[in-house]
Amino acid sequence: MSLTPQDERLIKALALAIVDRPRATLKELAEAAGVSKATLHRFCGTRDNLVQIMESHGETVLNQITTTTDLLNGDPVQALRGLVNEHLAHREMLVFLLFQYRPDTFTDTDEGKRWQFYLDALDAFFLRGQQLGAFRIDITAAVFTELFLTMIFAMVDAERRGRAASANSANVVEQMFLHGAANPTRPQ
Repeated sequence: MSLTPQDERLIKALALAIVDRPRATLKELAEAAGVSKATLHRFCGTRDNLVQIMESHGETVLNQITTTTDLLNGDPVQALRGLVNEHLAHREMLVFLLFQYRPDTFTDTDEGKRWQFYLDALDAFFLRGQQLGAFRIDITAAVFTELFLTMIFAMVDAERRGRAASANSANVVEQMFLHGAANPTRPQ
């Protein structure tokens, strides 16, 4: 399904509305997103269709993030910065995907396979960064992927709940990922 910029704006608004009001009716979601119930009904028909449209769009967004960020050619630290920024540019969709997450999301089931390209791209990026000496080698690339995903999704959720300022999120994620929580001015 090809989305217009107007559809993408609607999906962003609906992503937050669904997370903030998980039991809302289509009418309530339409109001929260600033459109009429008729407009939302034309867009998706049913609430189940809406969730499917949004999950498919989320898959597209994650694919775009991994393909538009130069993960396999550029400097790994610069690529990490781009990866963080691209994720944060799609905060609303990340919040929705986090809300939709289930323990079997990344398993070998048909549903889990739809996200495998994303995990594979991140694993390959972190492995390449290790091979080039940019990232430590005592942690597997798969664990780096899991840590990165945990940090980026946690940050957008913290922003949504008012516990983190979005203006500083990219820097926080990058610094925590690359340097951890140790105070750089404290002797060790």
